[in-house]
Amino acid sequence: MSLVEFLSMAKTESAAAGEETELKKELGRVVTTILEEEDIGLKTIEATRILCNLAELKLKKPVGLGVDDAVMPEKFKCPLSGERMGDPVILASGQTFDRPHIQKWLNEGNLTCPLSKQVLSHTILTPNYLVRELISDWCIRHGIALPKSYQDVDGNMNTEVDQIYLNSLLERMSSCISDQKEAAKELRRLTKTTRSYRAVFCEFTDAISRLLSPLLQSKVELDPSVQEDLITTVLNLSIHGNNKKLIAENPIVIPVLIESMKFGTIETRRNAAAALFSLSALDSNKFIIGNSGALVPLLELLHERHPLAMIDAASAIFSLCIVSENRAKFIEIGIVKVMLQKIKDGIFVDELLSLLALLSTDQNVVEELGDLDTLRWLLQIIRDSSSKLAKENCVAILYNVCLKDLTMLMVIRAEEIKKHTLAEIVDTGTARARRKASGIIKKIHKVFPAIQSLRK
Repeated sequence: MSLVEFLSMAKTESAAAGEETELKKELGRVVTTILEEEDIGLKTIEATRILCNLAELKLKKPVGLGVDDAVMPEKFKCPLSGERMGDPVILASGQTFDRPHIQKWLNEGNLTCPLSKQVLSHTILTPNYLVRELISDWCIRHGIALPKSYQDVDGNMNTEVDQIYLNSLLERMSSCISDQKEAAKELRRLTKTTRSYRAVFCEFTDAISRLLSPLLQSKVELDPSVQEDLITTVLNLSIHGNNKKLIAENPIVIPVLIESMKFGTIETRRNAAAALFSLSALDSNKFIIGNSGALVPLLELLHERHPLAMIDAASAIFSLCIVSENRAKFIEIGIVKVMLQKIKDGIFVDELLSLLALLSTDQNVVEELGDLDTLRWLLQIIRDSSSKLAKENCVAILYNVCLKDLTMLMVIRAEEIKKHTLAEIVDTGTARARRKASGIIKKIHKVFPAIQSLRK
């Protein structure tokens, strides 16, 4: 197997393994939160999104590298020292060496490649991040201490080269289309796999504006891959807490995300929505996004038949709706009708019922939900669904409706006399469902005192 083939296959496997590990860690945190909290709608949506991503990743999981996993590949060793590389760098000849050893070779006045013997056109050392990640992954799998990295011959930390490399990638975004494609793909990879890149990215002058500059040029419309890589890079950057405010407040970011939710590959559209979801974790950003014109494209994305796109859109909508101003705006553009139809079609019932329960605190939504068919349909879900979350949110919706509409309370009363739907929830439901069901029953007793018991 050639080095190129090996690195290509190794890159695919390493990236997939790293992504799967991160997704599992994220899922673990979300599940812990779900177990500790009662109002878990948003976290359930997030957990479902992570599970969908894991499932999709499993389907794409590549076969092994076909090498003895117990033996360190020779390509992980420095040609000069024969030892495992801690900071692999690429020489002008294209060969990879460990930084301390090749730097010592150059410091001694050598201007040729130790392997090929060719005269070097320059002595700049470019970090080989792919090989470095592969070595780290191999060490972790085998319980071996990670090699020292980013150290020069004197043992001093050296981060300047990374910054130079990152800056060079940003400079290439204003170059020719082929340079933009290569740089965009590399920026997407780096910000996904390396936390330090996410952390330092926004420290560069006009970093975000430089990153997205190609999307402001019409020529990029001819190459959707550039748009997809850049939008995914924004999503990756938004994960870092310190970046959220800077990204959302940059005047070009939200408009670019909005545009990308309308046009581009399905991956671009869903990652744009996911970026808005990530940014909306900051309360101040919820208002920025809500006032940006992003709500209609999010609702339109919810219409998509692509399950992951719908999950990303629903997650962003739920997060934004925590702010009452955004709830009012979503209600005005018709979100309730859209969600009711999706739920009745059996699409993401648990997740959308969580969002509908949140919206049902609004009087306008109560009026939309206040028809007999919808009410009976919610009661039917409570009786027939095997999902405790679905039952819980249906009871929460009924609670909000009947407290503001006595006509609907009468319907629920008649239902309860015949089928004891809520009484059963009081006995078997979640803590929140029991509390809401008890509240409805107490309301019925108060308004209709002639009914002595609804649990006979």
